[in-house]
Amino acid sequence: MEQERERIGEVTRKTGETDIYVSLNIDGSGKADIATGIGFFDHMLNNFARHGLFDLTVQVKGDLYVDCHHTIEDTGIALGVAIRKALGDKAGIRRYGSALLPMDEALYMCAIDLSGRPYLVYEANLTAERVGTMDTEMVREFFYALSYSAGMNLHIREISGANNHHKIECMFKAFAKALDAATQTDERIQSVLSTKGTL
Repeated sequence: MEQERERIGEVTRKTGETDIYVSLNIDGSGKADIATGIGFFDHMLNNFARHGLFDLTVQVKGDLYVDCHHTIEDTGIALGVAIRKALGDKAGIRRYGSALLPMDEALYMCAIDLSGRPYLVYEANLTAERVGTMDTEMVREFFYALSYSAGMNLHIREISGANNHHKIECMFKAFAKALDAATQTDERIQSVLSTKGTL
């Protein structure tokens, strides 16, 4: 199937808590321009772009004097909307993607269905309160916000791990690889991969 349009999603989201700009090119090469004000979160989004081969810009001004919650959650919402916009009607995409990804002692599974029906199953045993200035409880909140705004069925499961930095990075890389697989086009797929005729 020939690519009929650039698969780029652009989102501007401004609230009393955050001011966010996100641009995502599904068919990129892994370039990233990330500035959220949270160093470890920037590192994770850079990993997402690089390992998914997405071109990603994320610029965020958030109320970090409160804590990191609004910045991370709202970035998840904006990135999910950008994914949805970039994929359009999802014609020709494989829809499903999964990855079993190791990082040193950490091993995570991620599986995605771009079904249009949001659902998150998240099983991770994070034992530190924060990594850098990022609260570890916000990892789940990020993926929850993203999965619901993207209309994505997302499963993330820890198989093994000890170091919290490794676990979270492993999670983001597995998500990147699974999303890359799910968004690939297949010339055998006519319209969308659904008996309903729509996703």
